[in-house]
Amino acid sequence: MEGGPFESTAIWNVNLDIKDGEFLGLIGHTGSGKSTLIQHMNGLLKPSEGTVIVNEIRIEKDSKNLRELRQQVGLVFQYPEHQLFEETVALDIAFGPKNLGLSKAEIDLRVREAVQLVGLSFDEIKDRSPFELSGGQRRRVAIAGVLAMKPGILILDEPTAGLDPRGRDEIFNEISVLHKEQGYTIILVSHSMEDIARLADRIIVMNQGQIALTGTPKEVFAHAGELKEMGLDVPQVTNLMLALKEKGLDVPTDIYTVQQAKAVLKQILEGGGNRRA
Repeated sequence: MEGGPFESTAIWNVNLDIKDGEFLGLIGHTGSGKSTLIQHMNGLLKPSEGTVIVNEIRIEKDSKNLRELRQQVGLVFQYPEHQLFEETVALDIAFGPKNLGLSKAEIDLRVREAVQLVGLSFDEIKDRSPFELSGGQRRRVAIAGVLAMKPGILILDEPTAGLDPRGRDEIFNEISVLHKEQGYTIILVSHSMEDIARLADRIIVMNQGQIALTGTPKEVFAHAGELKEMGLDVPQVTNLMLALKEKGLDVPTDIYTVQQAKAVLKQILEGGGNRRA
């Protein structure tokens, strides 16, 4: 609490520009300031100093009316399905648009479109209880409830936490579609270096409330030693390539996805090996 005995600065000296249509990965150890940063982006938290500007909407310490901002920036917390409460999937997804005072026709259209955007069949699930669905389906319904607000900017905080591998893949596939085909600006918070490396155009590394590193996955994961000092790691496949390098195999170490590693190792095997003298 500001002014209280336990007051502390969660983030400071953060200067960050995010471009329209960008897929940004946000990583950092627990307590690094990730959640605080994303909550400033849709006005859940307001800066005690400085200014946050989203699509020309300014957020400052004394800002009051943040409704327009929250329509433009959708925030999906961990385990968003815990917030489902309506009798049917359609009613749950419609909750946000109803609060905007939209017509029934517009609400129905938004609900149908949002369900389709997360890869579910509207006709099959619209009248079902959210609590009858699988964990992955409930997660997607919760995300659809945010998409029905048509935010344009989507922030996801560990969106696959607690899901099995199939559920994780389904969620990330839909997020990728939202970015590539629908033009959403995506900000993904994740502890999975593999997922961040595979999906993000640019990575921001938070440490002790500040931006410690920023760049493409290739640029950021080149700092393996610095990341480990911050309590983070590089993707497992990058560690594999580093280990192969130490064993004497002449392989590149700027590999951070399984697809890249497969291509490199296939080339080496087909060439009869490429061990250094």
